[in-house]
Amino acid sequence: MDRLVIDIETKNTFQDVGGEHNIDKLEASLVGVYSYERDAYFGLLEHEFERLDELFRSAELIIGFATNRFDIPILRRYTSVDIKRIKSLDMFEEVQKKLGRRVGLGVLCEANLKIGKTGHGLDAIEYYKNGEIEKLKKYCLNDVKITKELYEFVLDRKKLFVPDKFNPPGVFFDFDWAWSLQTSPQGMLF
Repeated sequence: MDRLVIDIETKNTFQDVGGEHNIDKLEASLVGVYSYERDAYFGLLEHEFERLDELFRSAELIIGFATNRFDIPILRRYTSVDIKRIKSLDMFEEVQKKLGRRVGLGVLCEANLKIGKTGHGLDAIEYYKNGEIEKLKKYCLNDVKITKELYEFVLDRKKLFVPDKFNPPGVFFDFDWAWSLQTSPQGMLF
């Protein structure tokens, strides 16, 4: 069974669809995936989304950043696999639970890995609209890469430094995501 790190980019914004409550109206332009089983990155464009079924069928865990509230709800219409049944590790939610507020992927990666994002999600929409597909892939797959590296950093160190303007310079939080590596004999997570 596979662990997948995912990130998606959309063709449109919440403003375009009338707000966050209309998330089902957002359209994916690209799905970025890292497969631990295959040790490979995939940047799938809309005409390649049928490959998502193969990836999700073998997945026991989806790893990402804000995936439960953004990526997974959007992806459900692009795959026949019931991805809500796949266990997920949403690092955004994990940090928010501990800190009590939202912290961005770029901030966490810069503070812990000394690497950052290469742009903003709105840039990806412009890349798509302008036909700059290679820029779109590069941006999305960089987000997948730094999400994967942040996940592995926390697995290794069991800590994450979170910058905090209310408590400078920031706070270390303990995380134990070892459960994300455990599987039952049938391939299901405990």
